[in-house]
Amino acid sequence: MSQAPSSQSLPRRGDPRKYAQQGVELTGVLALEALPRLQGAVAGDSASFQVLLSFRIDEDGKKVLEGAIDGEVSMICQRCLDLVQVPLSCNLRLGIVWSEDQARALPRDLDPWVVGEGAADFYDIVEEELLLSLPAVAYHDYACVPSEHFRSEAPEAEVSSKPKQNPFQVLEQLKGTPKK
Repeated sequence: MSQAPSSQSLPRRGDPRKYAQQGVELTGVLALEALPRLQGAVAGDSASFQVLLSFRIDEDGKKVLEGAIDGEVSMICQRCLDLVQVPLSCNLRLGIVWSEDQARALPRDLDPWVVGEGAADFYDIVEEELLLSLPAVAYHDYACVPSEHFRSEAPEAEVSSKPKQNPFQVLEQLKGTPKK
């Protein structure tokens, strides 16, 4: 049975270790305005993301954050330079650790989330995941620019009647050794 999307705002801060021990699940909406680095990387001013963050302890005793983020942003089409809507969807699976040493000890299927004492900022981790899921180049799915604009004709190669000069010929003359 699937849940209806939540329209409440995602809490910004919380203690991920306590949440993992308690098995807390957070759902909510996060506005683009709350994510300044992402806002600088996209073209539109408004977007919202449906976020699900599920904290738990896995079978190995590691504190884990699993979640999903879905939304849509506006970017500049690199063909026609108009706005294009780009869907963003990412899943995250993070191991909650204290230090870089603990991060290195995590299994490969867990990305590390190094968190200090107390409350952590959930918006930061959501923003990181969204930035990583942005496409390198955005463009429309259809031909937004006529194909004749993509045609190029190679310039005709200049045909020279004289043979090319060896760039090392000058060095050979300076050295004074005859060419064999």
